Amino acid sequence: MSAQQTAESTNTMKKKILPYLLLTPMILIMGVLVYYPILATFSYSLKKWKLTAPADIHFIGLKNYIDILQSESFWYSMENTLFILVMVVVFTTICGCMVAMFLNIDVRGSGILMALSILPWALPPYVNGVLWKFVFFSGYGFLNKLLLGMGLISHPIEFLSARWTLLLVVSIVVIWRSTPFMALVCLAGRRSIPSQIYEAARGDGATRTATFRYITAPLMLPFVGVGLTSTSVTAINVFDEIVSLSGYSDLGKNILMESYLTTFEFLNFGKGAAMTYLVMFCALILGVLYLRSLNKEVEY
Repeated sequence: MSAQQTAESTNTMKKKILPYLLLTPMILIMGVLVYYPILATFSYSLKKWKLTAPADIHFIGLKNYIDILQSESFWYSMENTLFILVMVVVFTTICGCMVAMFLNIDVRGSGILMALSILPWALPPYVNGVLWKFVFFSGYGFLNKLLLGMGLISHPIEFLSARWTLLLVVSIVVIWRSTPFMALVCLAGRRSIPSQIYEAARGDGATRTATFRYITAPLMLPFVGVGLTSTSVTAINVFDEIVSLSGYSDLGKNILMESYLTTFEFLNFGKGAAMTYLVMFCALILGVLYLRSLNKEVEY
């Protein structure tokens, strides 16, 4: 082999190795911070592991998962989770699309309106919960003060002391936080539609209703799907809002809080890890739908 061929072979080898060398730091970080904890958590979920009995740690297989699925507390938390999920998905989609249509109007000061609309999304979830607690609190809450002042009620309503009203308030807070993201995604979808399509529709005599039904809605659907899946994952992983509104009580707990309480309140790391995997499995299903909606092409 000549010297030139040897040099070319070396350069080719370097080009093949270089991408992997550049990716090595990120692979190590992902391995240590993501994949190792996932595998370690799965191994914990297959063991009886209570910190109150550190000498009695042993392998029990799927017993933790079976105990969780047979637990009334888990299904109570699942009902709460499904209620929040349905409320958040439905009303976030409706409110997000309406806000997107409003922001799409080209008027003076539209940039300020957009900045104000994303403020709830920018605030930390716990802060959002505390702000809304001042609205719905029974003693000094703004809503009770307003209703009492208008004479619509004779005594304050305990919004945060009953299960379903508490879940409704939690859903409102999550909708408040999730609507800006949905609105931005829908706005991006609306502005990505070429104006020539609307000009052609107006030339053919299409009404606004027909234009929205046959042009805007179908072409925005993939973008709505992206926001919908992201919102669903957010609704499943609600934690800070519940804590800020009702603390760590059992009244409004969802499956994520159930996992937290099992692990850190009752110090049952084995069952807590199993419950974490169930939460992750639910989020994984929605995450796959999210990635599929990202890869979905829109044809005009």
